[in-house]
Amino acid sequence: MRAIVLFIFLFLIWLVLTFNVENQNILVGAVIAVLATALMSKYSLKPSKKILNPVRYLWAIIYGFIFLWECIKANLDVAYRVLHPGLPVKPGIVKAKSTLKSDVAKVFLANSITMTPGTITVDIKDDEFFVHWIYVYSKDEKIYTQKILGRFEKYLKRIFE
Repeated sequence: MRAIVLFIFLFLIWLVLTFNVENQNILVGAVIAVLATALMSKYSLKPSKKILNPVRYLWAIIYGFIFLWECIKANLDVAYRVLHPGLPVKPGIVKAKSTLKSDVAKVFLANSITMTPGTITVDIKDDEFFVHWIYVYSKDEKIYTQKILGRFEKYLKRIFE
């Protein structure tokens, strides 16, 4: 039953992302959903009663807007750096400590960091995120932890923990 629900979910995501209902697209989406279901069915997540809390869905919607806003700001910042004649970049890899406990929350945080222009999550070890940052302006771990993780972490805690 779980595999069927997963297949339907993945297939619907395919249709929404491609926004195309031609026969070829439906066939490719179904094949990809079957393959993904076959691969993912080995790694099933344990359902949690926390998922039934409607407040978490509200926080997820808020998080979506926060993430969108942070992406817009980061895009403008990277565009400024690229177009600036002096190319103000000071790249480096920083270690930022997270307070998140849930592995799913950590994955969401790592993906959010990576999808935000100017930062890429290179590695995660326990509670430490190693992030390549386009402009390391401080050597103080608290400052760059707040700058990189802080904007997402508080919302992810409310959603996943």
